[in-house]
Amino acid sequence: MSRKTVNDLFVHSLSDIYSAEKQLTKALGKLSRAATNEQLSKAFQTHLEETQGQIERIDQVVEKCGLKLKRVKCAAMEGLIEEADELLDEIEKGPVLDAGLIGAAQKVEHYEIAAYGTLCALGKQLGFNDGVKLLQETLQEEKATDQKLTEFAEQVGNPQAKSAS
Repeated sequence: MSRKTVNDLFVHSLSDIYSAEKQLTKALGKLSRAATNEQLSKAFQTHLEETQGQIERIDQVVEKCGLKLKRVKCAAMEGLIEEADELLDEIEKGPVLDAGLIGAAQKVEHYEIAAYGTLCALGKQLGFNDGVKLLQETLQEEKATDQKLTEFAEQVGNPQAKSAS
């Protein structure tokens, strides 16, 4: 896909994060099942529901801004999910794996925060104000999820993993 204009870049970036969110919906169920800590498992389930809402929000952005998404596969999300899968293959189920899954989930959140921040900035440039409001909602959700993961890691996940070592 040719990206010659800011509009082209916005459409490509929106298409890319749409792909990322779709990929993530498939991975979160697996992470939830792999987590041994009940709170962490529930957190992954909650984020799955939130991610489904974020996909719907992208659909609303497309509609409000009169855009058409392109068929792209988010290579970054594919790589992040692959890294999480490697953890599942290499670490025995338990607190150490839980700590690794928290880290993998935070990598995903940081990627999404960067992507949505960029989309908000580009959308403002293009005058997509209604779309930007929706994207900002998702950006705030991603930041909140990252913060929850940090708190969980510091208070529960990492201490349990350390004592299991």
